[in-house]
Amino acid sequence: MQRYGLIGKALGHSFSKEFFTDKFKREGLADHRYDLFELADISDFPQLVQADPELRGMNVTLPYKQSVIPYLTSLDPLAAAVGAVNTIAIRNGELIGHNTDVFGFRSLVEPIIGSLRDPGSDVRPRALVLGSGGASRAVAYVLREAGIRFRIVSRDRSRGELTWDMVDRTIVSVCKLIINTTPMGMHPNVEEAPPLPYEALTTKHVLVDLIYNPERTRFLKHGEEMGTRTIGGLAMLHAQAEEAWRVWKG
Repeated sequence: MQRYGLIGKALGHSFSKEFFTDKFKREGLADHRYDLFELADISDFPQLVQADPELRGMNVTLPYKQSVIPYLTSLDPLAAAVGAVNTIAIRNGELIGHNTDVFGFRSLVEPIIGSLRDPGSDVRPRALVLGSGGASRAVAYVLREAGIRFRIVSRDRSRGELTWDMVDRTIVSVCKLIINTTPMGMHPNVEEAPPLPYEALTTKHVLVDLIYNPERTRFLKHGEEMGTRTIGGLAMLHAQAEEAWRVWKG
């Protein structure tokens, strides 16, 4: 049996088990299995790996995308550059960290980057990244790659350029791309949304939510009410999961 799985603190929201179980069935991989491993603390991770020699790979979700790094044997160059890991390959006793969130987010935003630029203007588009965790680091990497200026919003000023109370109508009006990397609005807290002045949104804005459960979060619904283009996180989930499978297959 080849086992794979997802580690995180609370995994009731996750579609990963369903995604990979269906994938293994479609590909006729009866000896492959995917499980959810809820860890109360990342310090429980080594015991999980040692207890199951059949583990071949793992996905990592919040809040462990950064705190898992000290427990790994090595990082691939992209994960090292991002500073966060969401996929682990286990080979010959070595745990190698990868970041497939970059691949997933890149596939999500590449089609819309052109629409963020004003016709005839050389001014680079601006973005707001909501949250400063592991997913935020992958988003920041892709935005730098695309030449989009951005500011990170966090509860702690030491982790971002802005705190939530600093985000006013002017900032929102200037930043045409807004990406939510926080868990605000994730099942079961579906009525939550990042505290923003949504009335400053326009039809030229694009809201991206990395949350995929529910598919249409309160954050996205606020944007839709203002005529704003919205993109949910399900497509990113599928893209990063397929990339994780490629990593595991080597």
